[in-house]
Amino acid sequence: MSGFSMPAADGVPPRPGAGGTGAGEGAGAGGGAGAPMAGPAGAFGPAGGHGPGGYGPGGYGAGGYGPGAAPGAGPYRAPGTPAPQPFQWLRPSDPERKAPATGRTVLAAVLAGLLSSWLLIDGLGVNLLLCAAVVTVGAGVAARAAGRRPRVWTVLWSALALALLAVPALYEADWPVLLSTASAVALASLALHGGRRWTGVLLALPGLLWQLVPGLVWAGRTLRGRRVAERSQVVPVLKGVLVAVVLLTVFGALFAGADAAMANVLESLVPSLDLGEVPARAALFALGLATALGFAHIAAGPRRWDLTEVRPGRARGRLEWALPLAALNLMFGAFVVLQAVVVLGGAEAILERTGMSRSEYARQGFWQLLVVTVLTLVVVALARRWAPRGTEADRRLVRLLLGALCLLTLVVVASALGRMWFYVDASGLTTLRLWVLAVELWLGVVFVLLIVAGLTPSAGWLPRAAVLSAAAAAAVYGLMGPDAMVAEHNVARFERTGQIDLRNVRHLSADAAPTLDRLPGDYRTCALSLLAYNLRTKGDAPWYATSLAESRAHGILAERPMPEHYSYAEDACDRVGMNRDYAFEG
Repeated sequence: MSGFSMPAADGVPPRPGAGGTGAGEGAGAGGGAGAPMAGPAGAFGPAGGHGPGGYGPGGYGAGGYGPGAAPGAGPYRAPGTPAPQPFQWLRPSDPERKAPATGRTVLAAVLAGLLSSWLLIDGLGVNLLLCAAVVTVGAGVAARAAGRRPRVWTVLWSALALALLAVPALYEADWPVLLSTASAVALASLALHGGRRWTGVLLALPGLLWQLVPGLVWAGRTLRGRRVAERSQVVPVLKGVLVAVVLLTVFGALFAGADAAMANVLESLVPSLDLGEVPARAALFALGLATALGFAHIAAGPRRWDLTEVRPGRARGRLEWALPLAALNLMFGAFVVLQAVVVLGGAEAILERTGMSRSEYARQGFWQLLVVTVLTLVVVALARRWAPRGTEADRRLVRLLLGALCLLTLVVVASALGRMWFYVDASGLTTLRLWVLAVELWLGVVFVLLIVAGLTPSAGWLPRAAVLSAAAAAAVYGLMGPDAMVAEHNVARFERTGQIDLRNVRHLSADAAPTLDRLPGDYRTCALSLLAYNLRTKGDAPWYATSLAESRAHGILAERPMPEHYSYAEDACDRVGMNRDYAFEG
């Protein structure tokens, strides 16, 4: 088996000073307790185990563990027992082979580091896609050198990662950009590792993190092993680069002096030489270099996480396992009956008994039901691990109880979504409410997948399907523009009812600018005041670090300028009666 060093045919090599097998083990000077092996002088013969070579001078004396023991002699292990090794659980997943780094791979990694230090310091936008393209080229070169070819799932994960990296180029909201970037990196790692089982998929997602340092070591070994190129090969390249720099500098300065537009383009392309930015640029270079080499190191020979051994949980007795789940199913069933009563017209009596308003009832219930959904997912995973599986009747019981629990949980999910939507209709949409709605919807999809897996003969497709649903949910959430959606809902509600929570909408990002621009007079001034102030403070970023939403917001504010002084905008908020008391409403 790959990754294991197999013991010798006769077990563990003998200790220093110990004899071998047969006669040597009995009569040797350090023969320990002689095993009953065949030989000229057997284990129980004249020079056997309990003779001079056993517990005599050659046993625990000079050749054993006594005062004359050999240096470094350790405690005795039975033949065939491997020595304990650190990180033994990783050995089965060791790569079959690891292709060495090529010069092109290292060159692509250096280029990725230079682009990161040059482009990413001003913010995120199209620059992230440009850096990712160079990293992809480096990983592709490493994979080709290793003889690997892309598969269907590799293409699918890569396409989803690309879609997620488009979010920073389109939108400005911090949380969706962070979520999309982290998800894209995780999917890229999964695309290079592959994986079908839960261990293979879940351990591959953060796989880049523990390849950053090994990737640098891998490239360093390659550079140390390569012969330095001849002088005749290096000098022409250096001369060509020097001449190109001189020509671009001279003609670039002339074109910049002749045309203002060309000057702006060249100024945005040439990085600033502010000494205060040197540490940050150095850190970005190191991050880009390590990331590119980490992905290339994975592509050259990925760790096979699917082969990681996970011991199954101890199967419990049928009564011990089924009793808690049956009780939990009964409680879920009671909740479902109560929800049916509320839907059929008993809500007023329940609200009167609890003393809550409809809005309070919906808001309070959602968060508890969200926790119930997450905890149920944990219960299903643990119950599946410890489920009885000795007979076909046991397996039918497992499918019945867990399937019923998943079906009832879908009703809980529907109830939570209904409560939150009722609360949004009464109080407006916020980014937090939209986020938890998206999470609850995804959890519902996961429970549907669990039900389908329980009805199919094999559930080997489930791990990748669950990750695919999460990646698709993250991509849809990021690409739909959460801040723009929140603004659209609140402005439409204002146009319908004349009510809007300005404390909520004025903290939205530039994604919301086109929608908030539809508000009249002081409402518009108040809603866009913080955005206008933040854009003025930030200044003009280069094109590659400016999202489409930010560019659009600059155009809107240039066409219909805001007051120069921030206090004027605050006065507009007072005139429309904005409540400045902060209250967390979820």
